[in-house]
Amino acid sequence: MIRLRTTLAAGVGLALLLTGCSDDASTDTAATSSSAASADSRQSPAYTGELPDRPTGGDPVSCDYSPSGDAARDVRAPAAEDVAATGTLPAQITTSAGVIGVDLDRAAAPCAVNSFVSLAEQGYFDGTPCHRLVTSPGLQVLQCGDPTGTGRGGPGYGFDTEYPENLYSSGDPQLRQPVIYPRGTVAMANTGRPGSNGSQFFLVYEDSELSPAYTVFGTIDEAGLTVIEEIAAEGTDNSSRVGDGAPNRSVDIESVTVGS
Repeated sequence: MIRLRTTLAAGVGLALLLTGCSDDASTDTAATSSSAASADSRQSPAYTGELPDRPTGGDPVSCDYSPSGDAARDVRAPAAEDVAATGTLPAQITTSAGVIGVDLDRAAAPCAVNSFVSLAEQGYFDGTPCHRLVTSPGLQVLQCGDPTGTGRGGPGYGFDTEYPENLYSSGDPQLRQPVIYPRGTVAMANTGRPGSNGSQFFLVYEDSELSPAYTVFGTIDEAGLTVIEEIAAEGTDNSSRVGDGAPNRSVDIESVTVGS
């Protein structure tokens, strides 16, 4: 099963490894962007328990979207050259439960934003479920982006993680230390393998503890957070474990639009 890998601090310092479903875009070929520093030249940020400062952006980058598995829907990979790496883009995720407004952060994750926009424009997300809700203390997220609703579907390509993981040197033990993904964060799910970002993403509705291995590519507006909180208040069916499963309130993405 594909995983949303998490190390959750629980109780009196007890670490609980949670596994769950994420994007079926597993590959051993790491995708890279030209904006990422080499592993040998990076100096990891000091550990504070918080996410490091987001990048402020720079020159356009090249992305590597590598073929990976069967596409859940017939879509093409996005253009990979001259990808914008500055500024933000507004987007609206219209769901059966309400509208979730997000700002997509091209400076932090140009390749992830480029992919998300391309999939949205191709209608990839339209009529798809948000298949997973986690309501456990320390991990509170709604996961979407899989047209199959199984947690295994992806777009037929994969790409590598960006911020915050690309700020750390290769093999840094801090990559296994939990940091706070703040309430309102939009991030990519992955399998833990290089190049395994695909189409699935998760929406953080309360501060959550995760290793810094999930690409942050946007923020949720307050109205959108209210929508997610209302979904979370109805709970999950606990089909994976207590506090983790399909949301009791069925949630479907009707459309995703990008731009003002």
